[in-house]
Amino acid sequence: MKNPILSCSAFLLGITVAFPAFAQKPSPELLTPSNHVLVMIDHESQMAFPVENIDIEELRNNVGLLAGGSKIFKVPTIITTVAEESFSGPVFPEIEEIYPKASSNYIDRTTMNAWEDGPAHKAITGAGKKKIVIAGLWTSVCIVGPVLSAIQDGYEVYVITDGCGDTSEQAHEMAIQRMIQKGAKPMTATQYVLELQRDWARAETYGPVTSLFKKYGGAYGIGIQYAHEVIKH
Repeated sequence: MKNPILSCSAFLLGITVAFPAFAQKPSPELLTPSNHVLVMIDHESQMAFPVENIDIEELRNNVGLLAGGSKIFKVPTIITTVAEESFSGPVFPEIEEIYPKASSNYIDRTTMNAWEDGPAHKAITGAGKKKIVIAGLWTSVCIVGPVLSAIQDGYEVYVITDGCGDTSEQAHEMAIQRMIQKGAKPMTATQYVLELQRDWARAETYGPVTSLFKKYGGAYGIGIQYAHEVIKH
């Protein structure tokens, strides 16, 4: 049996520790870099102004984790906006930094439900993935619409609850409950990135992932920084 303390310290310090190999087959419910498409909807400045269910700095950090994680693991990622130039404004800097507008083909819409927008629907379904991960603003409007529509069309949909925001706690929570009742699977931004990493022995993504958490991971990121810089001494 693995020593959980030793195992945790080993990953934080980048130490390779040999344990017996296990070959259990993981659940098909789990996300992998190749089995889903990430859709980030309307993370724009004007849409964020009235958000009340989550602190805006926390929301931005979670968005940074999502964008950064999807980039590290090469997940097909679709950025869609609503009335960007005439009403809602630019996407969060955390998205623009990872997926620059000039090269990332943002899809601007007039519809509140991205599933009803021709180009957005084509981009999402054209990725050829049966699993869709969605986050955005506002939960009760621009997230409920595509989530319920995609489920109706036979897709497995995961909602990043702390990557979504709404005008009140109640609006957000009622929307999340409504989606769960129809089969949506809730998860957090941190859970999303760690589920893709899955094994700290995956050296190719170990460094980028821990660096991402140092930047956007709050207390967890500070813990990783501490471990890297202090415990090793």
